[in-house]
Amino acid sequence: MEIKDTYKTIKKAAPEVLFKDKNSKFFGYSFPVLTEEDVKQHLEDLKSHHHSARHWCYAYQIGTTEKTIQFRANDDGEPNNSAGMPIYGQIQSFDVTNILIVVVRYFGGVKLGVGGLINAYKTAAQMSLEAAEIVTRTINIRYIIAFDYKNMNKVMRIIKEKSLKIVEQKLELSCEITISVRLKKSEIVYDLFKNLYEVDIKTLDV
Repeated sequence: MEIKDTYKTIKKAAPEVLFKDKNSKFFGYSFPVLTEEDVKQHLEDLKSHHHSARHWCYAYQIGTTEKTIQFRANDDGEPNNSAGMPIYGQIQSFDVTNILIVVVRYFGGVKLGVGGLINAYKTAAQMSLEAAEIVTRTINIRYIIAFDYKNMNKVMRIIKEKSLKIVEQKLELSCEITISVRLKKSEIVYDLFKNLYEVDIKTLDV
């Protein structure tokens, strides 16, 4: 089976979008995020920017593989599943990750009902993603290769032959090179270094 080693995300924060329904205003925002701290920071910024709004509903997804993906949807006081999940549904629909979508609502005096809310939050999230620049990136594994300086040539030969990307290196009597490898090539590369005499390799992250 082909290993999927790419994912889609947004390149940068999307321009603000606005959806209106019965005098209620729904401002949509999309941000690239890598941690829950990033999520908190964007929410704080929006709450100070839209301090007189009624609701700041959001959904996010972080991670690039089945093992690492985590997500959350928040209705922020709206009826259950009428805001966060419709927003998250658009993240799934556009097949993007490492993303936060926030929809800020100003109540217009007329209740929309659960169906109206679901449609409004879904539409604002969709408009925000349509306004964003979606990019495809590769899923990479990082390895640290540790060896004595005398073994430099055989390590560098593999790096050159396989066109591997060096992230950082410490070249002294005892050397360490950190490389980044596309997921689908990672097992082959790992085995090549594992089988080298007097060379150690370990995974830095997944």
